[in-house]
This record gives sequence, structure tokens and C-alpha cells, in this order.
Amino acid sequence: MKIARRFTEGLSDPYDGITWETRVSEIRDVEGRVIFRQENVVVPSFWSQIATDILAQKYFRRRGVPVEVSPDGREYDARQVFHRLAYTWMWWGKEAGYFDSEEDARVFYDEVCYMLAHQMAAPNSPQWFNTGLHAVYGIEGPPQGHYYVDHRTGELKKSANAYSRPQPHACFILDVEDDLVGEGGIMDALHREARIFKYGSGTGSNFSKIRAEGEPLSGGGMSSGLMSFLKVFDRSAAAIKSGGTTRRAAKMVVLDVDHPDILTFVRWKVEEEYKVASLVAGSRLVARHAREILSAYRSEGDVGAAAVRDAVGRALEAGVPEQFVHQVLRLAEEGMGPEEFPVYTTDWEGEAYATVSGQSSNNSVRVPHEFMLAVQEDREWPLTARTTGEVVRTVRARDLWNEIVLAAWRCADPGLQFDTTINEWHTCPADGRIRASNPCSEYMFLDDTACNLASLNLLAFYDEEEGRFDVESFVHAVDIWTLILEISVVMAQFPSAEVARRSYLYRTLGLGFANLGSLLMVMGLPYDSEEGRAVAGAIAAIMTGRAYHMSARMAAEWGPFPRFEANREHMLRVIRNHARAARHAPPEEYEGLSVTPMGLDPDHTPGYLLETARRVWDEALEWGERHGFRNAQVSAIAPTGTIGLLMDCDTTGIEPDYALVKFKKLAGGGYFKIINRSVPPALRRLGYSAEQVEEIVRYCVGRGTLKGAPGVSYEALREKGIPEEELEAVEERLRGAFSLRGVLGVWAFSPGTLDRLGVPEEARKDPSFDLLGFLGFSEEEVSAAEEWACGAMTLEGAPHLREEHLPVFDTATPSGRKGSRAISWRGHILMMAAVQPFVSGAISKTINMPQSATVRDVEEAYLLSWRSMLKAVALYRDGSKLSQPLVGAGSARDRAAEVIAETERGVGTARPAGRVEDGGLPRGKRRVLPPRRTGYTQKAKIGGHSLFIRTGEYEDGTPGEIFLDMYKEGAAFRSLLNSFAIAVSLGLQYGVPLEEFVDAFVFTRFEPNGMVQGHPYIKMATSVIDLIFRDLAISYLKRYDLAHVTPEDLSSTELRREVSLEEPLHRGEEVPRSRKDVLREEARRRGYEGDPCPVCGNFTMVRNGTCLKCETCGATTGCS
Repeated sequence: MKIARRFTEGLSDPYDGITWETRVSEIRDVEGRVIFRQENVVVPSFWSQIATDILAQKYFRRRGVPVEVSPDGREYDARQVFHRLAYTWMWWGKEAGYFDSEEDARVFYDEVCYMLAHQMAAPNSPQWFNTGLHAVYGIEGPPQGHYYVDHRTGELKKSANAYSRPQPHACFILDVEDDLVGEGGIMDALHREARIFKYGSGTGSNFSKIRAEGEPLSGGGMSSGLMSFLKVFDRSAAAIKSGGTTRRAAKMVVLDVDHPDILTFVRWKVEEEYKVASLVAGSRLVARHAREILSAYRSEGDVGAAAVRDAVGRALEAGVPEQFVHQVLRLAEEGMGPEEFPVYTTDWEGEAYATVSGQSSNNSVRVPHEFMLAVQEDREWPLTARTTGEVVRTVRARDLWNEIVLAAWRCADPGLQFDTTINEWHTCPADGRIRASNPCSEYMFLDDTACNLASLNLLAFYDEEEGRFDVESFVHAVDIWTLILEISVVMAQFPSAEVARRSYLYRTLGLGFANLGSLLMVMGLPYDSEEGRAVAGAIAAIMTGRAYHMSARMAAEWGPFPRFEANREHMLRVIRNHARAARHAPPEEYEGLSVTPMGLDPDHTPGYLLETARRVWDEALEWGERHGFRNAQVSAIAPTGTIGLLMDCDTTGIEPDYALVKFKKLAGGGYFKIINRSVPPALRRLGYSAEQVEEIVRYCVGRGTLKGAPGVSYEALREKGIPEEELEAVEERLRGAFSLRGVLGVWAFSPGTLDRLGVPEEARKDPSFDLLGFLGFSEEEVSAAEEWACGAMTLEGAPHLREEHLPVFDTATPSGRKGSRAISWRGHILMMAAVQPFVSGAISKTINMPQSATVRDVEEAYLLSWRSMLKAVALYRDGSKLSQPLVGAGSARDRAAEVIAETERGVGTARPAGRVEDGGLPRGKRRVLPPRRTGYTQKAKIGGHSLFIRTGEYEDGTPGEIFLDMYKEGAAFRSLLNSFAIAVSLGLQYGVPLEEFVDAFVFTRFEPNGMVQGHPYIKMATSVIDLIFRDLAISYLKRYDLAHVTPEDLSSTELRREVSLEEPLHRGEEVPRSRKDVLREEARRRGYEGDPCPVCGNFTMVRNGTCLKCETCGATTGCS
């Protein structure tokens, strides 16, 4: 095959004109700890720091690189990776005879390197992980049980080692037979899944062949049912990390809607979420009552004492199991009482979620057209036995449908896969039905097949000066990447013999795109508009049509895929339907479709795109009729999570943007705030002048300075007594500030400045203290200055911007504090409907719904998806997972969220004083310490280091503050210790029980530790923190179990009395929020999901197809 030179025409090499920079790649977790660092990383100068970090952390090979390439045995230069990929593809292309000449091979290599370096395209993650490790570096590794088909002989062979043939495929669909230990059965599938996960890929399976609970077994007895095995697969996937990274394995579970266990499957995740809620609430309740029982026993020393009986009675009345109460009492009698009782949380990575099942997969129900009609007509629906096909029982279709809808509203699962639509667009139905998909739902084909993905960065093909999409370059890129994906089939190895054989027989490819949302914005088109959908549909049509044309050209030279002739008429029918959609044919012209696709509307599609789309499909059909096709499928719209970040895409896959203001990572560390890169060119496209664009951008992102600001200005603060050097430090922080109070707190100024301002000593330790209010600034003045300096983070209300242009800048969720506009769920579905007729596979996308969405909204979304000819749909209602915070998620329509928020803030109906029986941790108003107060000072040595503990007490003798010092330690360590003491003191003053601190921190282990000198009752400690809280527990809680020498009463004054667990903490006006809550709320206002990344811990997770991705480290929960 001849390869044309386009991008590298006239260049001396593919990198001609690129300036290369040496950078440090560093990723920190939410606490600032370095979790990855590599120095001397070489990348193109126009790459962002996040793209640099993705390449260095995710895709650089870290060991085994020959010393002549890298002295320390790992990759460090982007060109090494580009060469590793491009050379390997070129080598295998030459090996298989895909190039007419050596010059064609060289042109191919140059064009590929150019596109990779210029972020125009990228293959899926497994290619970056595995491709070229043997061809370029000679890395082999022991065989892992993989298979391949020799392209010369068609013979199935077992791989000799791990890397001579890479595993470049991201997506697998595995068949699971109703056989426990046989080949292709349940345990065999578990083994094959593990091999796929190990190499960074994901898999999906339809489990409908497995017998339902109660069906007879061949050897006698009854089946334990499908769910018992799904839980085994779930635990296996949870334990495996994909691709040597720390992300969880990506997995899809599909079940047909006529399976007898369908109701149990639909309710699975709902019930598991309920278990999480029960574990969280129950653990709080059990821990509190157990501590009360232990405390009462240790005070009285007799299980029959009245105080112990009272504590036991309250525990039993609250529902604590009597056997557990018995264990606590018995262990207390033997002096072996537990020192801590775990309290679980709703954090996604916490123990509660890790304990329940169903958390490691996306679940989908497979529904045929007939079921949807049965729902519409309120008919009965049969559930059939797996062994005989007989009807086991019937259910009302609408009842089953309501269960599906309710489950999706409650926990975002299950999604739906529309079986009839999927199989009506199936190119190879003679060989069986399509029954499942990959984890993200974009690859849909026969069982035991695989797909390797690649995505084109659409914005890289937009010519801003001309105001048009560069169709010619795009078509050339489609040709090159279709060839790359075909070569990848030749060189690949697969996790089982059957997958290797069938992937050879069908040769499915998954070319897709990214950055559609950014492209439409730059073109000045709203994502949710007829024009936006027309452009998206036309680009998809051009991509898939041209890829099929390229596939037919390859078939002309090397023959069609082996099973083409058996499916010729079926495949050509599908190709004709694609071509008809490009011509916007009337419904009666389509062949064999139950739902009419949304064609390219000539009234809204730009002429040059429409003409190209029609031409490429005509050419694909013409060449296909003569030569067949080399590939049964050529395209799929993947979420492009990690590779999207590598290409510096603002939007991934088919998604719109999630925010108008982004936080750009600096090469030297830190972030600064920038406008979405698509906004200025979009404004220019819409006709705004340079001055108007500047003012609109300034309104959105802020000026980054208080100089000249209304209200709280630089000048006003200087007049208040703040010195200029400290104000300049504030100015520096404003570059990345989200709010004014975030940079103008008491912590921002020196003690001398705070003295001049008259800030009370107590207020300086209070992170919630409103310094600006104290200085006399009104809320209106603060808001005006905040908008001036930090920006509105939305374009709503921007100067000059016309109302009719606002839809161009709509995002997936409302932007900023003032933003109210967002793309509706209907807009998401209609965009998918515009693109789906021009994709071989399907589209990975989550339909975002606000928290206020009703169950009826979910039902309507599912029905619209079916009527719009989507192949699959997954919904995510904001706040539908317990792991997601409710904070900031409510709206005026969601009164329930508002009531909860008000109650947590203490402005709703106050609880009556007394015990809190729901197991929650009561929180209250700050209790101020008296100006003159008692306490004690304890000096001790741990590991040779002196420690001073000082306490301050209320009149009743309970502790309200602690002071800690280690005089001979460094300034940093002492500062950390002082800050820790302030944090604990604030907690005590806001009602956090001392016992909670004790349970949390005793037995904490770090240096210095070991022998303790100078303390009468503690002789060993595992750390300074362990010593501190042992001392406090002994002194105030009589926790003598933490002492090594039994103490006497330690009262330093008659004012002290025993700390009573009976006294309530009243709920007041102020509820201090945890740092995590604050981070979550701020993250959600910036457009993030509010969940921490499971890899780096940063709150920068965004929706990515049906999965999530982290904008900080690139981790994804999917397989691309």
C-alpha cells in the first residue's frame, strides 16, 4: 500500500520545528506528599504539565530499557516512546507486507511520529504500556498463557514470551458458559479476566447462560444461582490492578431481561448501597455504646454495677446485638477490652464499600425491542429457564421496568443495552448475536473478541483562521490510524485461544475521536443545538465512512476478514444503512431497522462536511461491494480518559466541557487559573472584538489582583494596617484563588499585623474566623471584590455577551457560584443520537442528570434513548452514590437536600438536648474557654526527645485545649506539632469528644518512638502522638487500660470532676466542616465530581464516558 506524506511534507524529520524542554514530572496527593517524581523528562515545549505527567507516570517504561538508551534503565524522553510505538507498527507492517516499498514504510513512521508529538491522535493505554518493549528494547518476560494467530499461515499458536507480541487491545468481550470448571466455563472466565486486567485492559461478559437460583443441576441438586458467581467475579476484579497501575480492573456485567434472576440483579447495587449505609450508621452506634460500657466498667470494676447495667441497657435498646455486648463485658473482665472500635465511612475507598459486593463493575440489562413494547402496552413478560428455555414465571413488564428505573435513580446502575438495535446494525449476524460489550459500552461485537482503540483529537484539525474543519488532513489521519489498528491485530497476542482465533477472523477496530465539545465551542456552536449535532454527526460519518473505505482498500490487496463472505449480505446491508443516514434518507428506505436513525440534516450541516460524508460512504460501499472489508467493525467512541489528557484535550470523547475555568498545572509545581482554551476563539468566532473578548474573559476568570478592586481593595487593606510585603504575598496567591476568603484569612498574616488589626488571640486559632467581616467589610463589598479578583467562573452576566450566545458556553454542570445554565439530559441523549448512526460500535457516555432529577426523569431518559436508536445508555444522577457528598449538590427544586443541609448547619429545627440514638457524632457550637483556666503540664522523654504537654480546662475540668512543644526539634517539626495541637483544641471546643481523638490516634506508629522516661504511668509509646493521647486518656477519661502502671487520681485541682458520657452536646448554629468536606464543595464548584481520586487522592475527578478520570494524575476507572 502507498502511504502519502502530508504532515511531514518538506520537513527534515518528523520533529522539525519542535522545541524540546527538560522538565520535572511530579504528582502529589491531596496532602501534598509526593507520590511520583521523575527528573529530566523531555517533551515538546507546547505540551502542558499534565500531559508531561501522564506520559512520565503512566507510559514511560520504568525498567528494562537498555543502558545505551537510558543509563538508569527507564524511558525519559517522549521521542523514545514515540519511536517505540511507531517503529513497532512499521516493523510489523513491513513483516506483513502492508507497505509497497521501504519509502512507504518510512513515510508511515514519520507521519505517525509527527501526529503523536503534535497530540493529533493517540492509541489506547495498553499500546503505550506494551507495544515495542520487545521490538525496540528486547524485553521478553516469561510467557503468560497468551495466544496468537500467525498472519502468514493462519495457524493458532501459543506465545513464547510476554512481549514479543504485545497485548495492545483495551477492550474484550468474553463468553461465559454454564459450566463450573470446564474450558470456557465460569472458573476459566475468571482466569481469562485476570490475564486481561493484568495487562491494563478491560472486559465485559453476558452472564445470561448461567443457571438461575433453583434450576436443577445435571448431577442432582439445585443451582446456587447467577448472583453467587457474580460476587466471585466482583471480588476478583476488586483485587486486581490494571496495567501495573493502581486503578481497579475495568469490568462490565450484562444480563438479559428474561433471566429468572433479573430482579435480584437489578436490585443488587441498591441493596449493597443500603448495606454501606447500615455499616456506617451501625458502626457508629456500636462503637459509641461499646465505649460507654467499657468506660462504665473501668470506673466501677463490676459488671453488676448500676452504671454498667445502664450502659448495657441503652446498648440493647439501641439494637446492639446481645452477643457483642456479652463479648465486650467478658473481655473487660479479663482486662483485654478492645482499645478501639472501627467506625466506617461512605468514602469510596473505605472499608464499608470494600466489604460489600457489586462495586467493581458496570452493570447493564439487555432489553430487546419486544420488552420495550411490552412495557408500553403493559403486558406480561416471561422469564425463561437457562437449561430448557421454558417459561419459569411471568412478571408484569412495567413492574420490572419500574424496578430498573428506580435502581438507576438510586445508585446509577443498571444501564440499558438495546439488544434489537444493536443486532440490527450487526455486520456478522450469521455467526451469532451480539450479547455484550466492553466495560465502557463502546465496543459491541461477538463474544470472545477484542478491539484496540485509538482516538483523533478533533481540535487539532480545526483551522481557526479559515473557520473550518480541515477535512483533508482529517481523512489522511483516518487512513493512517485505520492502518495502525489493522497492523495491531497482526502483531497482537490474546488472553485465550478462542479470543485470538476470533479476533483474527473478524479483525474489529475502534477508531474514535476526542475534544468534540471543545471543537463545537470554538466553532461558535452550542453543544445542545441542531447545528452542533449536525457537525458532530458529519465528522463521525466522515471518520467511519473513510475507515471502511480504507478497510475495503486493504481488502483489495490482502483479502477481506475471513468471515466476510459468510456475512457479506448482512454487512453490506449495514453499510447501505450508514450511507442512507449520511443522505438523510426517509424511514422507508432503511433495511431491517425497528428504529429510524437521525440522519445528517442538510439544513444544518455545513456543505463541505455534508459533501465529504456522502462521498466517503459512497466510496466505502462501492469498494466494499467489489472487495469486501478487511475489518468487521472500524469505529467506536471511547471515553479517552487518560489519552485525552495526554493530547491536552479539554473535553473527552463525545462529552461537552465540564467547566469554563480550568486550573493549569505549573512545571515548577502549583496551579494557576486560566480560562478554558476554547472560550477566546469562540468569542472571536462570534464576532466580538479583542477588547470585548478581554473584558469577558476577565469577568469569568478574574483579574488576579485586588488593586483597583471595589470594596475589599489592595488600597483599603493597606489603610487598615496590612504592610505591602504581606499584601504582595496575597496578590501572588490570588492567581489561583477560587474565593477571596481563601487567601485573606488570619493565617495569611504575621502576628504583628494581626496585633495592629486588633484580632483577638482566640480568633487567630479559629480557621472559620471571618477576618474581612471583622475588618468592617460588608458581604456586598466582599462579593464585589471577589468577582473582580477571582472571577465569576461563568459567562452568565458577562459584559458585552449577548443572550443568544450563552448556549455556546453551556457546560455539563453549572459553572461557578452564579452559574445556573447547564446542558440538559435531553441534550446529551440527542448528541449521542446524532453520532450513533455513523459508528460501527457504540458510544461511551454518561447522561448527567441533576440531583433534583425525578424517577420519572430517569424513565423518560431511558425511553428517549430507545426511541433515538441508541445502542446503550448509562445515567448518572448527581448525588446518587453514598460516596458522593450532598454538599453543594442541591438545588431550589431539591427541598430534601436543602433540609438536610440546613439541619447540618444547625439552622433547621434543633434537636432536643439529650442523647443522640442514631449513632451519629453530635456536633455543636464552639464552647469558649475562660480567660483564666486550670490544667496541667506533663514533661516526658520519648526516644531521647523531650516533649511538653500542657492542657487548658473548662470550669468543669474537661479539656478544651492542648499545647505541645519539643524544644530541640527543627522549626518545621515544631510548627507541625503546634498546628496539630491547635487543630485538636478546636475540635475539643466544637464538641468533638476527647475519646474520639484517643481512639483515632493511640497506637499511631512513627519515629521517635520506644522507651518513655519521666512519665509515671506510660513506659512505652509507638510515637509522639501515641504518647500524647495515652496521657490525655489516662488523665481525663480514666483509660487505665492505656497505662503501663496503674495510676491514682490525677486531679490537679478541685475544679475537676469526672468526664461524664451522659452530658449531651447541643446542636447549635455552627457546625465545623472537615477539610475533606471543604475540598469536596470547592471541587464541585469547579466542575469536578467531588470524589477523591483513588490513586492520588486529589478532588479532581470528572465524568468520562461511563467512567471517571482524574485531571491531576490521569487515573481512570475505565479501560482506555
